[in-house]
Amino acid sequence: MQRPVSDIWGATIMRSAMKGPTVGAGFARGLFHLAVSKGADRRHLAERAGLDLARLEDQDARLPFATYVAIMREGKALSGDAALGLHYGEQVDIADVSIVGLLGHASRTPLEAFQQLNRYVPLIVETDLGEASLRFGMVVERGSVWLIDNRRNPNAFHELSESAFAQLICGRRRAGPAPPLKSIRFTHADPGYASEYERIFQCPVMFGADRNAIELQPATEPPMVARLPRYVFGVLTERADALLAELSAQKSARARVEALLMARLHTGEVGMDEIAAELALSRQTLFRRLKAEEVTFEKVLDELRCRMALDYLSARKVSVNETAYLVGFSDPAAFSRAFKRWTGVSPSAMRAAA
Repeated sequence: MQRPVSDIWGATIMRSAMKGPTVGAGFARGLFHLAVSKGADRRHLAERAGLDLARLEDQDARLPFATYVAIMREGKALSGDAALGLHYGEQVDIADVSIVGLLGHASRTPLEAFQQLNRYVPLIVETDLGEASLRFGMVVERGSVWLIDNRRNPNAFHELSESAFAQLICGRRRAGPAPPLKSIRFTHADPGYASEYERIFQCPVMFGADRNAIELQPATEPPMVARLPRYVFGVLTERADALLAELSAQKSARARVEALLMARLHTGEVGMDEIAAELALSRQTLFRRLKAEEVTFEKVLDELRCRMALDYLSARKVSVNETAYLVGFSDPAAFSRAFKRWTGVSPSAMRAAA
């Protein structure tokens, strides 16, 4: 019995999900275990979040950001802890779930730790920064030092804002005397547990603000005692650089285009203008970025169609006509001609051989 075309297409989209924003598996594992410790059923949470538990075992593996969001939201529902994101930031040391936290422990000063965080934070979680170049900015305004989270559209997943600030503040307190906070500001509305915010941050908390920011006294930072030998810093930096390079290599313009095309192939709406608009780029900018990678939009589309058609026909899960539809051909005859150009054989012959 053949699987429905919609199921095949859905599975293909899941395979392409890793080309979008990702999180470190260790970061997701920390949240998963916290939710279970608070009463969430382990099996139910994994099933409802669509999580492969084996993926959590490799600290440096990557998971789709959407999976992390699902763990958070299903974890809150199953554990009954509405403030799960806030508690994650308070209770779990980032050093236990990411190499970035270990770099903080090996840093000599708070400023050095902050610089390492900004450099390597994509290893924890990738976020949309819009026009900003760094996740966290620091400015002096109106007699205060402001640490600002530059994440774009933060209210779409406010739990990441609250956990990030809780991890920054509580992690600093674990390292030694911490500077007093003047206020904490969030762009999202009061989620219903404002008292927990005040207990954790120990300062006034403002919701519905114009930015997500920590307001500090403009005083000299208390010293921070490194909790790991200094030579470890070099070892960790070398490893973090390798992980960051690997992550960056997966974010090429071609990979981003392919990820968007994958979701649109079956619709036939695969024009360069539509893809450029989805990437918030002009057509000319996308053309230049692909050219820098020695490829054209047409070549990316053509090779993706060929690759997906071979996958479908080799698996023999769908017919030739269904394959034509899945890779964006409304006319099966046109698909057959393209397939023969790609491979030298007809799609029916390929399917029969498989």
